[in-house]
Amino acid sequence: MRPPAFWDAHPHHPAALALRPLGALYGRLTAARMARPGARGPCPVLCLGNFTLGGAGKTPAALALADILRDLGARPAFLSRGYGGRLPGPVAVDPARHGAADVGDEPLLLARCAPAVVARDRVAGAALCAAGGADVIVMDDGLQNPSLTKDLALAVVDAGAGIGNGLPFPAGPLRAPLADQWAHVAGLILVGDGPGEAVAEAALRHGLPVHRARLAAEPGALAGRRVLAFAGIGRPQKFFATVRESGADVAATRAFPDHHPYAAGDLAALAAEAARLGADLVTTEKDAVRLPAAFAARVLSVRLRFRDEAPLRAQLRALCRPA
Repeated sequence: MRPPAFWDAHPHHPAALALRPLGALYGRLTAARMARPGARGPCPVLCLGNFTLGGAGKTPAALALADILRDLGARPAFLSRGYGGRLPGPVAVDPARHGAADVGDEPLLLARCAPAVVARDRVAGAALCAAGGADVIVMDDGLQNPSLTKDLALAVVDAGAGIGNGLPFPAGPLRAPLADQWAHVAGLILVGDGPGEAVAEAALRHGLPVHRARLAAEPGALAGRRVLAFAGIGRPQKFFATVRESGADVAATRAFPDHHPYAAGDLAALAAEAARLGADLVTTEKDAVRLPAAFAARVLSVRLRFRDEAPLRAQLRALCRPA
C-alpha cells in the first residue's frame, strides 16, 4: 500500500482526527500484545524492527549487522516472516529454487549473505536456524511480535520520514504509541538525515544509544548515465536520491507500492518510456528479485555505512558472549 499523505501531515489533519479513535484502539491492542512474554530461542536473537508501518531500511541494516557478527566470529542466520511469499515455512531459503512469490523479496536478498529461514511461526523458524548451524539469529522485522524473546532489539528509523504525524495506524504510521515501544528496544539505528532526528533525541532521553548510518552506493556507479529510476519499496524517493548521488542523469522516476508484483504491462510501459527518453532503466536489489531474468534493468546496490561502528559492535559482542 502507498501511505496516505495525511500520515506525514499535522496530527490535527481532518482525516487523522476522524481516524484517531480507531488508531487509539489499534495502538492499545498492539502495545498489550508487545508486552506478552515470548519463548526463549535456541540461541541469541537480534531483532531489527521499526516503530512504524512501511520501509525504514531494516533489510540493509540486517545485512550490515550480519557482516559485523561474522567479523566477531559468530555464525548468523536470518529469520523472516517472508512478507509477500506463499510459503508459511519454516523453510530454508534457496535462491536457486525459490522466487519472490515463494518466500518474499527480502529473504532472497538476505540469503545471498547468510543462511535465511522464512517462517510465520517465529519459534519454529528459530529452531530451524539453529539446526542449520546458526549461533545467533538476526530477525528481520518482528518487533511487535511477542512469540520469540528478543535478546537484543534495535529499532531502525528512516530519518527522512521519522514517525510521520506520530499517531497509531490507521490515523498515522505508528504500530503502537511510541511511548509504549521504547521499553522493547535497546537502541536506535538512524538512517540518513531529516525529521527522524526528533526520534533520535527521544531515544537519547531514554538512555538508548543512537547508531547513525547512511545508505550509500558505490561512488560513480552510474556516473554520467541517463537513467529512468523505478522502485517498489517503502520510500522510493530515498532510492531516487541515492541514484542522483551516484552521479546519474535522472531523466524520470517511477514509484510503485512496496513489494509491488510487476506485471507484464508495468514492464512494457517502463521499457517504452526508457526507450523514448533514451535512458537506461535502474532499480533496487529488492525490486530486481521480483523482475523476470530477461528484463533489462541495471541494479544499483547500496550498503548501510555507520558513522561510528564501535558502540554497535560493543552491543553485538555482548549479545554473542553474554555474561
